[in-house]
Amino acid sequence: MGKVLLVTGVARQFGGRFVRRVRREPGVDLVVGVDLHPPAPELVGPEGGAVDRAAYAFARADIRRPVIGRLLAEYGVDTVVHLGVSATLLGSAGRSQVKETNVIGSMQLLGAVQKAPSVRRLVVKSTTSVYGSAPRDPAVFDEQMQPKTLPSGGFAKDAVEVEGYVRGFARRRPDVAVTVLRFANIIGPRADTPLAEYLSFPVLPTVLGYDPRLQLVHEQDAVEAVRLAAFEAAGGSINTGTFNIAGEGVLLLSQAARRLGRPTVPVLPPAVSLLARMLRGSGLADFSPEQMRLLTHGRVVDTTQMRDTFGFTPEFSTGEALDDFARVRGRGLLPPERVEGLVDRIGGGLLRLPPTSATRRTP
Repeated sequence: MGKVLLVTGVARQFGGRFVRRVRREPGVDLVVGVDLHPPAPELVGPEGGAVDRAAYAFARADIRRPVIGRLLAEYGVDTVVHLGVSATLLGSAGRSQVKETNVIGSMQLLGAVQKAPSVRRLVVKSTTSVYGSAPRDPAVFDEQMQPKTLPSGGFAKDAVEVEGYVRGFARRRPDVAVTVLRFANIIGPRADTPLAEYLSFPVLPTVLGYDPRLQLVHEQDAVEAVRLAAFEAAGGSINTGTFNIAGEGVLLLSQAARRLGRPTVPVLPPAVSLLARMLRGSGLADFSPEQMRLLTHGRVVDTTQMRDTFGFTPEFSTGEALDDFARVRGRGLLPPERVEGLVDRIGGGLLRLPPTSATRRTP
């Protein structure tokens, strides 16, 4: 018998892409996808002419309900990949339902896994948002550091609570290999994250007086990191524990805006909350308070353990991930190459101008 994986959150881009990737993995017999909504067939099906090795079954289920325990027993699941912790849900779910799914759903899932003797591996998708974003933060967070100020709400607080339940589960089931992956902001051509929504605006509102540092991870690299965590470690690596996952390098928000060709509009700090409420109310973007803190203070994490212990090196750097995002989403109103050409033309024109009387040399 090969591996049997149960994957939550398969209706979203990230979960669907992971299912599509892991079905091609040797030694996998079955992948069971779980979500409130069925994924689009092309999201979990074969890609680029690849042949799937593993069968796929979808269970339309709410992880807040006891049905998860029955699924684990029915299919003899040995690996659970929990990708269902998210900043937003599909459809018109409000913040309270998002929190219930993230926190209560994770509690129920972990309770079911604890009672399932067949499960030997658990992978949980988390976020570097657990470190928060505050003015007195250290320059770089590593996995052992605690935030100066704990997240007070939103997705970041959900992730902190979920990680706490995962640590409790690991103590109760020491026979289960547990991996928590704290992803930096995931971006890419098909990413459906709040930051990707923000960077898709034709004009980017920024906080006046701040230019935060951003760290990104390409969606393709994020999927690959989860795949590595779902299998036995190879080559001397250790893939159990908690790991920061991010691409190499850091970009200032102003640098990211220039690379995307999107002009920025600085907003006074007192008006930021009002703008965020307007954007959320209009449905244009999920501008949560934690998102605004990120766009004010930024956040950078150390990835030494990712490379040296987990044994993973992302294919895309932070800058390359942003460039790939721009390649598909399109350049903005001020594409860098057009701006450079304009500057060159202006500079060339100035050089050709005749000297003025003020600049003529006197005999």
